[in-house]
Amino acid sequence: MHGYIHYVKNNYRTAVIKEHIQQKYESNGDIKKNKGNHVRCDAFSIKEKKGDLFVGTENTCLAHCISQDVKMGKGIAVHFKSKFGGVQEILDQNRKPGDVAVLKRGHRFVYYLITKERYWHKPTYLSLRSTLQAMKRHALQYAVSSIAMPKIGCGLDGLVWERVREILTDVFKDTDIKIIVYEF
Repeated sequence: MHGYIHYVKNNYRTAVIKEHIQQKYESNGDIKKNKGNHVRCDAFSIKEKKGDLFVGTENTCLAHCISQDVKMGKGIAVHFKSKFGGVQEILDQNRKPGDVAVLKRGHRFVYYLITKERYWHKPTYLSLRSTLQAMKRHALQYAVSSIAMPKIGCGLDGLVWERVREILTDVFKDTDIKIIVYEF
C-alpha cells in the first residue's frame, strides 16, 4: 500500500496513485481509470488458510450460508448464531434464496447467504452465485475491503469446493475485495 492513499468516492474504493506507480500498473491492466486522476485498483484475491474463522478476524466482515428459515442448528451456523445472535433481525429482513441478510456488529458486517428455503434442503450453484452477487453489491456499497468465510456450501450442504471457488472468483474478480477462506 506504499505510494497511494485509499479513500471512498461514489461508494467505490478508489485510490490516488502517484504518476510512476500508475504507469507501472496500467500496462498490466491492474487498474481501471475512473475520473481524472482517480483509479480503481483491481486487487481481488482468495486466500485459503487453516484455523478458526472467529480468531483474529474481529475487524473483518464474515459470511456463511444459511436457509431462509434461519434455523442455524448444525455446523458452523451454530457458532455464528451463538456469537452474533440476531435470528429475529435476519427473519425481519424477509430474504429469499439468492438474497443476503446482513447484520452490523461493531465495525463490521456479518453476511448470511440465503442459499435455500429450508434447513433440510440443499443449495444449488445458481442460488449460491445469486447470493454472492447480492453480498458483492452490499460490500461495494459500503467499501468493504475483506470478507472471511468457511468453505461456503461445502460442509453439510455438499457443494464441491473447486466449483464454489470458481464462482467466488467469477463474482468478485472485478473488485478489490480480499476473500479469506478458513478450513477447520
